Amino acid sequence: MIRRISSAQPFEKQAGYCRAVVAGGFVHVAGTVGQGDTVVEQCRSALGIIQTALAEAGASFADAVRVTYYLPDRAEFAACMPILAETFGADPPAATMLECGLIEEKYRIEIELTALLPTGG
Repeated sequence: MIRRISSAQPFEKQAGYCRAVVAGGFVHVAGTVGQGDTVVEQCRSALGIIQTALAEAGASFADAVRVTYYLPDRAEFAACMPILAETFGADPPAATMLECGLIEEKYRIEIELTALLPTGG
């Protein structure tokens, strides 16, 4: 069974995707950008959007098994590290950070996450 979770943002329909897909015992959260002027603000905002999708799926950051960070400037990643360490706690997921272009220049970070759906979720 596949369950799709939408955040009801217009861009999802325009670009043909949904915020998250629950399938095969996992929650696959699409690459997510946040709002704000700085990488820190955008990181916190993106994590909030991801947290909402995970909650709707019946999961949380504690269930994350893989996360990928995309930044147009890898030097900005250091500013996000304390936020990410706090978010994922003592049992963090496997992670990768890539330097690349994002969909719009105003975005400083995009976060993609996969979580294992808890039993019964």
